[in-house]
Amino acid sequence: MSRDSTGKILSVAFLLCLVCSILVSTAAVVLSERQERNKIEEKRKNILQAAGLYQEDLSIAEQYARIEQRIVDLQSAWFTEQFDPATFDSRAAARAPETSRVIPESLDLADIKSRSRFKDVYLVMDDGQLQQLILPVHGKGLWSTMYGFVSLASDLNTVNGFAFYEHGETPGLGGEIDNPNWKQQWRGKKIYGEAGEVRIKVLKGAVDKTSADAVYQADGLAGSTLTARGVDNLLKYWMGEDGYQPFLARLQEQGLKR
Repeated sequence: MSRDSTGKILSVAFLLCLVCSILVSTAAVVLSERQERNKIEEKRKNILQAAGLYQEDLSIAEQYARIEQRIVDLQSAWFTEQFDPATFDSRAAARAPETSRVIPESLDLADIKSRSRFKDVYLVMDDGQLQQLILPVHGKGLWSTMYGFVSLASDLNTVNGFAFYEHGETPGLGGEIDNPNWKQQWRGKKIYGEAGEVRIKVLKGAVDKTSADAVYQADGLAGSTLTARGVDNLLKYWMGEDGYQPFLARLQEQGLKR
């Protein structure tokens, strides 16, 4: 066989591909545990950031020790012991028929079609008292599903922090939801009005700070009306009757029970 024959070239190419495949597969297996640890640590960092507790000079594990993860059954509007919080995956639960719920179109403000019946929530505790409650939220923006956390103060109405940790919105436009100044404005905003109705709203423009409604309003995103509308809709959905509102009302009424 000629050294430059087609057969020999194909054989060498095949062997090279085989070796590379083996190396990539081996690396994936060897690094999978580390990748999973990094994924968990990154999620914990995002939770801490939403609560305004993250400090770069301290280990995430040390800071996260103040946070207790629990699972809420949105149907019963209360905590459940049905799942292990350490391994629970609400995205997987949203895809499984036995743990998911199709959202009626008339209620699907966040445009997510279905959701898990169960959600993982995060409690910031201090001497046995609830200081903050961190809730995962998600919904459609312009180009992507946006995933974030809303942190509520102990009154379960005042926002302590709001941040997205995963999205595919346009950098410089909808991607401004990552802007620290835009995120900072959420602190102190109110979700519910005096009658318990959802009043939080993302405006098209800037908030008039002299308005009596300013405490319920957030600045929009210049040049990205659809992303801002997506943020507004997902908040209205998750903070409403089909989301966390019944659970929050019950928690506010009876407090934590151990």
